[in-house]
Amino acid sequence: MRAVVLRSFHAPLEVEERPVPAPRNGNEVLVRVLACGVCHSDLHVAEDYFDSPLPLVLGHEIAGEVEGLGNVLVYTPWGCGECRFCLKSEEMICPDAKEAGLFQDGGYAEYVLVPDRRYLYPIGDLEPIEAAPLGCGGLTPYRAVKHARSWLGPGSRALVLGAGGLGQFGIQYLRILSDATVHVGDPSAQKRERALELGAEDAAEPAALEGPYEVVLDFVGSDDSLAHAARLVNRQGVAIVIGLFGGRIPFGLGGVPHEAHFLSSIWGSRDELAELIDLAQRERLEYTIDTMPLDRAQEAHDLVRRGEARGRIVLVP
Repeated sequence: MRAVVLRSFHAPLEVEERPVPAPRNGNEVLVRVLACGVCHSDLHVAEDYFDSPLPLVLGHEIAGEVEGLGNVLVYTPWGCGECRFCLKSEEMICPDAKEAGLFQDGGYAEYVLVPDRRYLYPIGDLEPIEAAPLGCGGLTPYRAVKHARSWLGPGSRALVLGAGGLGQFGIQYLRILSDATVHVGDPSAQKRERALELGAEDAAEPAALEGPYEVVLDFVGSDDSLAHAARLVNRQGVAIVIGLFGGRIPFGLGGVPHEAHFLSSIWGSRDELAELIDLAQRERLEYTIDTMPLDRAQEAHDLVRRGEARGRIVLVP
C-alpha cells in the first residue's frame, strides 16, 4: 500500500510503499481509508510539537470502509480502555492514550489498522470525504460548545475568538444547540464576513469587542486571544480555550472577572463523535472541502502552513 511517512521532524513528507498491515489479534480491525483530513495538528506533529515517535504515518481525521460495517469514521484517540476516562468514553483524556497519526500510524495511507471495533462509527449516507473532517475539526468545537451550554440560556451572549476552520464549526453549533446571541472576533475581514454568513450576529476585530459575554470560546489560544478572553468574559461566565497556540495569561483573585471559570477543552469523546454524526445527518453543516491525492500531502501541509487553504483539505488515496 502507499503511505505518507514522516521520517524526520521539519523535513518533507515521503510517499513510500508498505505492506498492508495485518490484524494481530481478534480485536484489531483493518480499515480501507477512503479519505483523511489534513488538520493543523498534523503540522504540529511534523514540527516536533508532541515529541512523536518516528517514522510515523500522519493523519487522524479518518473515514474508511470496513467489511461488515460499511463506511465509518474512526475515533482516533486510542486509550488504555481501563482508566476512569476511557470508561466514560473520554479516551482523549486518557494519560496512556496513543492517538493515531500522533503516536501510532494514522490515515495518510491506503489502509490503517485500528486496535478495536469500539473506535469505528458508521456514517450512514454521509459522504466519506465530507465526513472525514468531523473526526477532529468538527468534533473538537462540538465538545467545547457542549461545555458552554449550561451558561447559555435565553438572552445570553457567546463570543467566538478565531473564525478559522474550528471556529466556523463553533459558530454553527452555537446557533443549532443554544439560544445565545453569537458574536465573533477575528482580525481577518474575510473570516469576519464568513462568520456573518454562518449566522453570527456581529463580527469585529478582537480589540473592538465590548463584553461581557457569558461564554468566550478561544479557538486561537495565543497570549493575545487569551487576554481578550479574560477581558471579555462575564463574572461567573466561562472562557474556554481550544486553540493550540501555546499562550498564557496571569491568573489570580482580582486579576480576572470575579468567579469566572477558565477551562481547556480537548478533542471530544467517543459518545460525542456518535452525537456529531447524528447531528450531521440531521443538520446541514457548512464547510469547504478541497480534495488532494495522497502523494500531494506535503503540498497540503504547505498550504495550511501558509494560511492559503480555502477550507478543510482532505487527502484521498
